[in-house]
Amino acid sequence: MKITVETTVTAPIDAVWHAYTTPEDIVQWNAASDDWHTTKASVDLREGGAFSSRMEAKDGSFGFDFAGTYTRVVVNHLLEYSFGDRQASVEFTATPPGVTVKVEFDGEDMHSVEQQREGWQAILNNFKRHVESRI
Repeated sequence: MKITVETTVTAPIDAVWHAYTTPEDIVQWNAASDDWHTTKASVDLREGGAFSSRMEAKDGSFGFDFAGTYTRVVVNHLLEYSFGDRQASVEFTATPPGVTVKVEFDGEDMHSVEQQREGWQAILNNFKRHVESRI
């Protein structure tokens, strides 16, 4: 099952792309709630390149690595990647009000579709706030 989330970021496409693909930025926005954070990130931005984000509860009670491999990279337009046996794509589309960022991903069976959508949307909302706060 594919799940989609999206937002429109009021910023130039270069700034949006850079913030989405740069470890120094990723650690600032990549969290679904205020009690979580990303402590480190790595990005090898090329087809076949690996990425990883260490996501942890701020109280230290739990953490995991969100990691995978880029399968397609079209600068300022598209990222496709695999993580485990799942796939995701991120489309960046310039529009008059800003850049629409659309994330589509394979859902998993542990959480409901709504829980997954809410979590990924919360991360995308944090991304939007991060980018727009820098413009």
